[in-house]
Amino acid sequence: MPALIPIPPTLRDVDALRRQGVWRILLQALVTGGVSGAIIGLFRAAYDALSSLTVRVLHVNDLQTPLVATAIFLSLMALALLSMLLLRAEPLISGSGIPQVELMLHGHFRMQWLRVLLCKFTGTLVSLTGGLSVGREGPCIMMGAAVGAGAGRLWNKNDQHDLPRFLVGGSVAGMTAAFGAPLAGMFFAFEEMKTLLGVPMLLFTGGCALAAWFVVDQLLGFGLVFPFASQQLLQWQQLWIPPLVGMCMGFLGTVYNATLLRLTLWEDRCRFLPFPVRTLLPFVLTGCLLYNYPQVLTGVGVTTLQLENPQLPLTALLALLTVKLLFSCVSFASGVSGGILMPLLLMGALGGACLTSSFIHLNMLDPAQTGTILTLGMAGMFAASVRAPLTGTALLVEMTGAFHNTPVVLLTAFVAVFTANTLHSSPVYDSLRTRCLTLLPPVVTTHSPDISPKTVNTGQGECHKNIL
Repeated sequence: MPALIPIPPTLRDVDALRRQGVWRILLQALVTGGVSGAIIGLFRAAYDALSSLTVRVLHVNDLQTPLVATAIFLSLMALALLSMLLLRAEPLISGSGIPQVELMLHGHFRMQWLRVLLCKFTGTLVSLTGGLSVGREGPCIMMGAAVGAGAGRLWNKNDQHDLPRFLVGGSVAGMTAAFGAPLAGMFFAFEEMKTLLGVPMLLFTGGCALAAWFVVDQLLGFGLVFPFASQQLLQWQQLWIPPLVGMCMGFLGTVYNATLLRLTLWEDRCRFLPFPVRTLLPFVLTGCLLYNYPQVLTGVGVTTLQLENPQLPLTALLALLTVKLLFSCVSFASGVSGGILMPLLLMGALGGACLTSSFIHLNMLDPAQTGTILTLGMAGMFAASVRAPLTGTALLVEMTGAFHNTPVVLLTAFVAVFTANTLHSSPVYDSLRTRCLTLLPPVVTTHSPDISPKTVNTGQGECHKNIL
């Protein structure tokens, strides 16, 4: 019997496009991306408004007054209680949301998309308003995936064959809308989420990214996330700087990943930290830091843009970096809703600021190049922790608008990845996904034509209780 000739991937893609319909795929993508962009744009606007209100209230009141101090801590207790109630209502919203979405892609469990969307939206706003050192990228990706799941239900795409496409497309839209970075959203889907690159998936994710970007950038008017005043190119005699920054960020990313995972696993096992205490802890710590070290708090602390013209000496920058790293790990390990990317980028910028301070002191760098080094630090830190250099490069050049710095940013990211690999550091999302799976019942293998095959779990009981 003659051997069967395998069908070329291109022909399979053409056949899939013919069966599904190009215009139908594009319509589904535009709806998924547009709705995701609108919801996440609303989320960003709500956070900006709440953050501005919080800063104004803190500035017009004397924090040393006993009545004001009591009101602050009571407010933080109320936010902690609201966070607990939301986690009880929907345990999946705990943490970043990216490991959960990646497990959903392989049939691990299904989300109640509307409940996840509402609880993740509110829970992340609660964490950020409380000053916790958490980010919005993971929550936005999860919200986008929830919108994708809802869009899949709209088109009756509920099975394991079709639903992953909507989850991936929604995640791309979420990443795009969170930072106005469509290329980074695309790279994230194929580099971090390990989605197989095919024409139907590429067309769908591209449409989702385009629609989300149009909504947040053109309709809602969100500009660059990091509009540095200057992003001067490095000169040829300064090209030793990107590898050095990459090595430093690779080491720093390794320290961060190890600290985050070990602290989270310790809190999982600690009998003295039941769920209410574990959730309350970072909010209490926020109140203490507000009176002793407010520079690390989200909304009222030092921002990345302020580091372009730092007023702090090197020792103060190092202290700020250390406290920010520890507070970020405590905030995430508590299990509240919130991601790691924005704190991670701020730590990278702080590391870049430390190096910049030294370079300027040694007359090796023009102060106008500070923004460039901060960008290298952020890209290196992201790449070292997440182990996604292409995503990190695209993300930073889109968030800063400095596309002319793409070569040095890419070089820094790859050196950071090489350094972290050499130090045997596991990618942060892989570690968190493994942490979830170790507490679950026996696994089965699933496969979808648009998603690379993986061994995943069909249960979710202990994951809801202890991890998510």
